Amino acid sequence: MVPVTIAVTLLGPQRRPTLDRVIQSLGIDGPIAAVNAGWQDREADDGELLSLLGGRGANLRLHARWMAVLHDDADYARAEREHRVVLDEVQTLYRIRLEHALRATYEIAQRRDGHPRNRENALTDAIEILRVTDQAHVTRVRGLQQSFAEAWAPQEREAIAKHRHEVHDVLAQAAAVVVAGGHVGELLHVLRLFDVSAVMPPRVVAWSAGAMAITERVVLFHDRAAHGSAQTEALDEGLAVVRGVVALPHARRRLRIDDALRMSVLARRFAPAACLVLDDGATVELGADHVVPDDARVLTKDGRLVPAGER
Repeated sequence: MVPVTIAVTLLGPQRRPTLDRVIQSLGIDGPIAAVNAGWQDREADDGELLSLLGGRGANLRLHARWMAVLHDDADYARAEREHRVVLDEVQTLYRIRLEHALRATYEIAQRRDGHPRNRENALTDAIEILRVTDQAHVTRVRGLQQSFAEAWAPQEREAIAKHRHEVHDVLAQAAAVVVAGGHVGELLHVLRLFDVSAVMPPRVVAWSAGAMAITERVVLFHDRAAHGSAQTEALDEGLAVVRGVVALPHARRRLRIDDALRMSVLARRFAPAACLVLDDGATVELGADHVVPDDARVLTKDGRLVPAGER
């Protein structure tokens, strides 16, 4: 269970870093743990990241630790690969169901003939089907993850327990943890594998995939993919450090923000969670109560992008 006293700051993408200024403005006094496991094989290229932390950062090296676990524990490595195949198949089958449900939803939303009340009732029903499809998928994924954890008890395996202990020691002494972006699936996996949420410092700063991973539900999206629009899909539950928010980093590059119909479906599909847009330069201070501030940018149910105070 994640403590409710954790203060959270979510940032926009760090192509033009604001992290150093944010860290300074928060007045963080003490060591800062860093997670950039989403960078995968580039995890060790952390010079700029640690510099932005003012020389107080300690990289938890979660990706490298994961690779070491797979090397040292062949039985667990084989089981994890097989588990990944099952999860990938479940995601593929969910996408098939989701594609048909989304197509029907957009077709209904685009209709202009007939009685408006009938159209709205049909659209509400279609969006509810999306919500049910998403929830069924996330519940199935959680069940598979829990069954795997029960069968293989990672906390009892020597190769994993050793690294968990080391990670928890660093976190216990940290005044804050920063969580960078990258590959959200692998980032979420290692955050869970080493049970980072069990010893979360009182302050968390996260951006991009890092912001997604610490919410209640990780939602993948890309309306502007090279191969064409990719459907918005639920991946898994997140760490739930932040509740009531769907994090949408790089939104202006990845979403058709000017398409009110699509944005309306997106906002209604994940309501009552706030679809929080985290574009370049954004700083959203949620504090310990995790209330979305009035100046944060969110999507409304009618498809507009507005400050949260104007919803």
